[in-house]
Amino acid sequence: MSTELINAFYLGAAILFILALGGLSSNENAKRGNLYGMLGMALAVIATIFSDAVTSYWIIVICMIPGAILGFILAKKVKMTQMPQLVAILHSLVGLAAVSVGYATYFDPNLHFSGVEKTIHDLEVYIGIYIGALTFSGSVIAFGKLSAIINSKPVLLPARHMLNLIMFFVVVIYAVIFVNVDNIQEAYTPLIIMTLIALIFGVHMVIAIGGADMPVVISMLNSYSGWAAAATGFMLSNDLLIVTGALVGSSGAILSYIMCRAMNRNFLSVIAGGFGTTSQAVASGGETGEVVASSVEEVAQVLSSAKKVMIVPGYGMAMAQAQQAVAEVTRLLMGKGVHVIFGIHPVAGRMPGHMNVLLAEAKVPYDVVFEMDEVNDDFPNVDVTLVIGANDTVNPAALEDPGSPISGMPVLEVWKSKLTIVLKRSMATGYAGVENPLFYKDNTRMLFGDAKNNMDELVKALAT
Repeated sequence: MSTELINAFYLGAAILFILALGGLSSNENAKRGNLYGMLGMALAVIATIFSDAVTSYWIIVICMIPGAILGFILAKKVKMTQMPQLVAILHSLVGLAAVSVGYATYFDPNLHFSGVEKTIHDLEVYIGIYIGALTFSGSVIAFGKLSAIINSKPVLLPARHMLNLIMFFVVVIYAVIFVNVDNIQEAYTPLIIMTLIALIFGVHMVIAIGGADMPVVISMLNSYSGWAAAATGFMLSNDLLIVTGALVGSSGAILSYIMCRAMNRNFLSVIAGGFGTTSQAVASGGETGEVVASSVEEVAQVLSSAKKVMIVPGYGMAMAQAQQAVAEVTRLLMGKGVHVIFGIHPVAGRMPGHMNVLLAEAKVPYDVVFEMDEVNDDFPNVDVTLVIGANDTVNPAALEDPGSPISGMPVLEVWKSKLTIVLKRSMATGYAGVENPLFYKDNTRMLFGDAKNNMDELVKALAT
């Protein structure tokens, strides 16, 4: 395939990737965006396979077939609730690829650089391996936390910020040493030490972050994986990888910034892995009281008689796989003339957009699903708010208790509605480990038990 044709394929792929990002900006266009992305990747793979850089098709085939089979199996078997874990482990593979390409490129005997070109190439390799290594180890830890293999609580080492600073300065010092080495044999030591430090930094960065902040971690690692891909593109002189990596890296960084604003976090602290809860809290102001339990029959009655109902889903809904039942309850209430809307917190679930995807999968109409900022002022006009498996994102302590670990975090102010019904397994705290005074308020009713079972029973009660 000629160079001109390959460049044309790459240009087409880049345009499709941009269209994919644009399509993913709304629920209505998400499927089209995914299609654009798949077509763009197909063009990129075809152009790469038939380029002059590939000299052995057998190696390509041997690598692609297992990857395609594994990808197909994962796509079929992984549940929507496991998507955050899948995304995290896929990010780790991008980082591992960047590290592998960096080492292979630097020690390739067929590549020879001198002068300024050598310095630029060495920096590309060094930075690419560094970003790739920390992305790999950080993503593995994120996968462990999301899969409950590792405790979701933050692990905060003494003087952790100073440790991060020391590691950064050591990496910079070894970068200077690496760029100025005279031969490859002398490059082994600084490159390996830097790689080990990057791996340690990735672990330290993510392990210090609590489970409640994992949505920000996912978007942050997404950004890192993009920059790792861009660095790989520079090492391989592949324009498409550079463009694609920059797209992923910048969009991930923007998403991380948006998520940080939604959680009242400092963006620079997120990048440095410098945030995580340090203490446990009790209900705001030490508030205690009687928790008023309700029943499915009572909930069905108040929902049927309400004029306006807002449903606020959380990760508990995802874990219980209750989204289909929630969608059916929505349809039944709408059939009774009840105005039903959904309020989605930006960090509800375990990754950005998790709740939106689940509701779309259950065929909840797009036009009744709203973001937190669109509905937060409307709660005083809501007759019944149905909170399904949410905790930290509806916790009044974020606004009422300055000493709370989630103080300042914007939350859905569900307690301002006339009646709030909370579906929850128990009185356990959420991922932030913070007690929720919402449960004790006079206008709150608790419906304990498995969310799916309760919603299935609610469907039956509303249908009669």
